[in-house]
Order: sequence, then C-alpha cells, then structure tokens
Amino acid sequence: MKPPELLLYFEEERLNAARIAQAAGIALQAIQRHHFPDDEVKLRLPAVLPARVVLLRTLDHPNDKLIELLLAARTARTLGAQHLTLVAPYLAYMRQDIAFTPGEAVSQRIVGDFLAALFDAVITVDPHLHRVATLKEAVPVPQAIALSGAPLLSDLIAQHRPKALLVGPDDESAQWIAQAAVRHGFEHAVCHKVRNGDRSVDIELPAVQVTGRAVVLLDDVASTGHTLARAAQLLLAAGAASVDVAVTHALFAGDALQLIQQAGVNTIWSTDCIEHPSNAVSMAPPIAAALLSLPP
Repeated sequence: MKPPELLLYFEEERLNAARIAQAAGIALQAIQRHHFPDDEVKLRLPAVLPARVVLLRTLDHPNDKLIELLLAARTARTLGAQHLTLVAPYLAYMRQDIAFTPGEAVSQRIVGDFLAALFDAVITVDPHLHRVATLKEAVPVPQAIALSGAPLLSDLIAQHRPKALLVGPDDESAQWIAQAAVRHGFEHAVCHKVRNGDRSVDIELPAVQVTGRAVVLLDDVASTGHTLARAAQLLLAAGAASVDVAVTHALFAGDALQLIQQAGVNTIWSTDCIEHPSNAVSMAPPIAAALLSLPP
C-alpha cells in the first residue's frame, strides 16, 4: 500500500494542514492564489506533482471554494497527480438530499457528482446525511470515508464533565449522541424539534430528569445557534446545574455564538474541522489514519 506523497493546502488552512501532514508523515506545500479585481481567481500549484496527492479544503463558505477545487484538481491532473484525495473536514451542501417542493435543486446530488468527477477519494467528518445512508451514495467516488468527531468529543467531555448527561438538540443528532454516549457510558437523551424557519424552532425536552445535572448538548454542527440556544434555555429552566455545548463543526453563522452564550451556555467545545476559537479537539490523527488506509 503506497501512502499519499504530498498534501496541498490553501493559506487559511495552514495550521490544520500542518497537523494532518505531520500525523500522516507526508510532505506539505501551499497552493498560491491571486484574486483579480473582478474576483476571478488564479491558482499556482507546484510545477511537478507526485502520483498520489491530497488536497485539503474544508467547505464552510463553500461557493468560492468549490471553484478553487475545480481549478486545483484539474490542474493537479495535468501536473502528474494520478490519484487525488479530497480531505474536506466539513462537507457542504449535504442537507438538501431531496426536492421538498417542485423545482428545487437537489444540491447534495449535484455537488456530490461534481466532487466525484474531480477526485478518486473523499474523506470528511460527520457529513450531514439524513435520507442517504452512506457518504458514497452522496459522493460517488471509489473511496468515500466518513469519520466522526463524536468519540473525541466524548473523551473531552469525560475529562471535564465525567458525570454529564448528554442531550441531542433534535432527532437528527441521535446518531452522534449514541456514538459519544457509548464510549464512556454516558446517560443520554434527545430533544424533539419542530423547525418553523431558518431562525425559528420549537423544542420539546426529552422525558429525563435534568435537575441538578451537568448537561452537555452535543451535535454535528452549530450554524445559526437557535436550536442549541433554545434547548439550553429549556434545560436550565428545568433545573439543569449547567449546560455546555460540544459540536463537530463550528460554523456559528452571524450572531450564533453570542446567541448561544446569552442562553446560559457555559463552555463551547468544537473540533478543528472549521478553525474557530472554540476548537478543543483535533481531527488530524483520525484523518491521517484514513489517508494511510487508502488502497493503492
């Protein structure tokens, strides 16, 4: 089995790239980027590339980044790369997996096919899949690997809140709650959510005793923060001694972070899939292990 020989990255992901490259024992080089006045972009890769190349690009704020992936991947093929792996710790456009009303674009299928046309393998963390069971169904590449931040977040919670009650803010969080809970034997439960819009949700707490308990809300992503904030408010009103938040992907769009903090949340922990001050867990070791496990 021949491991990847080079990891390419963009400057804003330099720190995460260095962690992954060091953990995997592979070389590291930056992609040079220039923006023209009209917002078109020019990229420059190393003039000669080895046969097996990794491209790191986490896809928060994805629209410009998808164009960069198109330019970088196509150029890499012309420069000698025969096997291209995309490491996208956060993978965008996964939530829209069906057309909810006539005429809607099914972005998961479209973006998944777009990435599959560029890469031989995709590695991501906690992709936001619902009606699709596997990452390979969403991104039909020969090797599709979905890692999870839940086990490492569980380790962190066990260190700081060893008697915590883990609560998922909605039904969709059940898979991550189960993974985190089983690792250290945490008691766990899941709220029920009714979404009325992007920034309007109703939450129903699970039938579990929270009085005097340290509660950790755990989910795959924090975006607008409204679901986590509302769940925290209800938990504290029900008598929880404290509420902390642990998420894989720290999107925190707009005023989401302030909203969650104002709801009474104590500490916010996240993985480094998206760079953010709340990062407390590095996914570099499992990502490196996945890279080294790829078949030749």
